[in-house]
Amino acid sequence: MRPAWRVTDVRAAEAALMATLPPGTLMQRAAAGLARRCALLLGDRGGVYAAPVLLLVGSGDNGGDALYAGVHLARRGAAVSALLLNPERAHAAGLAALRAAGGRVVDAPPARVDLVLDGLVGIGGAGGLRGPAMTVVTGLAARRGRDGRRPTMVAVDVPSGVAVDTGDVPTGPDGRPSAVTADVTVAFGCLKPALVVGPAAALAGQVELVDIGLGPWLRSTPALRVTEWSDVAAWWPPLGPASEKYTRGVVGVATGSATYPGAAVLSVGGALAGPTGLVRYAGSARAEVLRRYPSVIATDRVADTGRVQAWVCGSGLGTDESATTELRCVLASSVPAVLDADALTLLVDGSMADRLRQRDAPIVVTPHDREYARLCGGSPGADRVGAALKLAAWMNAVVLLKGDRTVVGTPDGQAYVNPTGTPALATGGTGDVLAGLLGSLLAAGLPAVRAAVLAAYLHGLAGREAARHGPVTAPDVVGALRTVLAPLTAD
Repeated sequence: MRPAWRVTDVRAAEAALMATLPPGTLMQRAAAGLARRCALLLGDRGGVYAAPVLLLVGSGDNGGDALYAGVHLARRGAAVSALLLNPERAHAAGLAALRAAGGRVVDAPPARVDLVLDGLVGIGGAGGLRGPAMTVVTGLAARRGRDGRRPTMVAVDVPSGVAVDTGDVPTGPDGRPSAVTADVTVAFGCLKPALVVGPAAALAGQVELVDIGLGPWLRSTPALRVTEWSDVAAWWPPLGPASEKYTRGVVGVATGSATYPGAAVLSVGGALAGPTGLVRYAGSARAEVLRRYPSVIATDRVADTGRVQAWVCGSGLGTDESATTELRCVLASSVPAVLDADALTLLVDGSMADRLRQRDAPIVVTPHDREYARLCGGSPGADRVGAALKLAAWMNAVVLLKGDRTVVGTPDGQAYVNPTGTPALATGGTGDVLAGLLGSLLAAGLPAVRAAVLAAYLHGLAGREAARHGPVTAPDVVGALRTVLAPLTAD
């Protein structure tokens, strides 16, 4: 897992580290790493020598980082210009060093620009870009470099204008983001939430982390953690010589209806793609399920299903009395459960929500934003991590808040973000597949939070794999899951 840290924690760690170093050392480390990445980018555009580079310099240390990176590039022969948004508050030592290295201060961006360094606002900023800063950033879209392409935008630590702790991006009167859209963000010391969650993550581009020695001084709890493939490989339930269908786990699926039989087929497909050895289906879409998946054991009701190690309930179930009865039966069981779609709508009933909060076995709920609003009375808002944690604490459940950067929150305040999301999954039925996969992971014995984290990660990879072959449908995602999981299930 890669941790991401709040601004206050980063500031405290920086202060502790700087107390052990000569003045300016930390900035020099950051600037050297930033310049190295810029040089690599310029290498793809004709080289560093004579490359027109523009520094957007704000006040404080963020502008200082940009200025000292410009010093390194100027010494290698780049034509470095600095546009000072607030000249009287620019980093004085960095500005003097840039001039000594041959850099110059300009009042407007030059006609030719290969690379722009965004040093306008660092992690201490609040609110989006406004006035001259936004005007300059917007105008750069019309500039071109030596090769005729638009400038490469490199953000210093975070894209200027984003809300660092939440990943929110303010918008201007025209509805556009009041922030820099970077091709590359060079982060110093650690990740920040805005680089991995919320709409800000999409503005960060490719994120590269530069080690400045901060790690040992980050001693609080991270704001969130980002899943990596190594986590998936480490947590995936292994098969052994003694494995058989029951020891691998049995998942019960109570989804679909006469109105929405496809939801049953898709959720069962997601469950079969997972690690469990057997799927038991309960519901009125049994004929459709058996036609597609004859290995499934099917009954009409949850009460008649037999023993399972986890339940998936809700996708396409409906909200009538029959659906309510099925959900009550699932909640009355003593095994982990995934509640999705219509099950979440039924939870709006206060008595049903009380049943959930009093339940001993783990629960994972999987709302998208509209379902979240029905449960909580309002949208997740700007702080999606905070929203997921709030709902998790209230429901005493693991919350998988779906979105481009899906957030998993736990009742004890832990948060995880999924980096594999794709807009290709924004189509009907893909959430049903996710619910089935999640139930399969629970039935295989994974703790609820690990199952949720893995399901989100693998579901995102499957969406990306399916999108490689054209427009994505939910059945495509089921098939792509098998491709994605192949490295985990191979002998």
